[in-house]
Amino acid sequence: MRDRHKARFYLGMIAFALASAGGGSLHASAQVRELERDQSGYAIEVRRTFTMNDADQIFERGLIVTRGTKIEYVGPKVELPAGYQLIERVKAWAYPGLVDLHTHVHTGGWGDVNTSIVNINAELSATPAYVPSNALVQRACSAGVTTLLGIPGSATGMGGFGILYKSKTHSGFDSSVLANPGGLKVAQTHNPDRRNGAILRSWAGLGWMLEDINDKAVAALKQDRFDPQLENLKRVHAGELPVLIHTAGVEGAAATARMWRRTYNTRSVLSHGSFDGWKAAEFVASLGMPVNHGPRTTDFYSTRSGRIEPTAWHFANSGGPNFSLNTDSSIIPQEEFFLQGAMAARQGCDSYAMLRAMTIHPARAFGYDDRVGSLERGKDADIVIS
Repeated sequence: MRDRHKARFYLGMIAFALASAGGGSLHASAQVRELERDQSGYAIEVRRTFTMNDADQIFERGLIVTRGTKIEYVGPKVELPAGYQLIERVKAWAYPGLVDLHTHVHTGGWGDVNTSIVNINAELSATPAYVPSNALVQRACSAGVTTLLGIPGSATGMGGFGILYKSKTHSGFDSSVLANPGGLKVAQTHNPDRRNGAILRSWAGLGWMLEDINDKAVAALKQDRFDPQLENLKRVHAGELPVLIHTAGVEGAAATARMWRRTYNTRSVLSHGSFDGWKAAEFVASLGMPVNHGPRTTDFYSTRSGRIEPTAWHFANSGGPNFSLNTDSSIIPQEEFFLQGAMAARQGCDSYAMLRAMTIHPARAFGYDDRVGSLERGKDADIVIS
């Protein structure tokens, strides 16, 4: 049933991105329910199905059934009630829609969301810049990337809150947004320190500013005090919202993990970790912090021998939870997300683990695995057929 070393990625992928709510587990013996009036349903027969569930089930010649906008059944072939449309792709493989936590294609171009006037923007949101179903989002869908976190840029230390949305090819705001806000975006090193005022030209200065705003949010939370600037940041410290921290280098990775895991104990994910950040991989893992690695997944600058270091391999094998990959699109085109996993596997990572790094791991790291990241009953019917 299992085939951990043959997970492959193809350019010609078809994404069925049908957003829905729900969660739950699926047993192979579960029966497919009848369709309600005016409800659509599909039964997709493929050669191999990678569920990416907790049991790591892989079905040969199995069936994926959708009912409305939710997954109804995944498993061996079963009898279907009337009304389900059969889609036969008996030579294809199926797996969950890919999830990218570090993207900027929600605007439809290079116009990002940032303010270089105020360096700490806890109240800023990427939402006004979101253009549903823009051309870049459609390309993402064509390559099987069905869930994206669109975030502010990294010109400021705390850029604001991002929006989690689906890459539907024809939709409006309400029908494509999964969570708003979807999570906080912070840039701790390697961008804000070189683009703003004098205090940000040192990592110590930027660190002080981040601690200052976090301390204010913690105090407001303890005092149950309303502050329009801090309301969403209070939710981060209450454990209701996750935070993604742009950081790089060994010093930056270590400082990020200490601040957001040891000092504040937030639902935080270290993003990038590029250049020689891999040297802090075991320390980051020791604090239980997930890493969302990319777009640079190799290091050929910091080694004295000149060896190219497979940085994804170092993070993936550090013992940390829910390692995932990103594109930082459009740094890497969103439609080439699968290539991140393929190249990481080429450089020594386990192929099956890299499929997890683009599906269930980012969903779990950010707390949205009840809806996306695996093929299970009740989850969103985000299915990639390749």
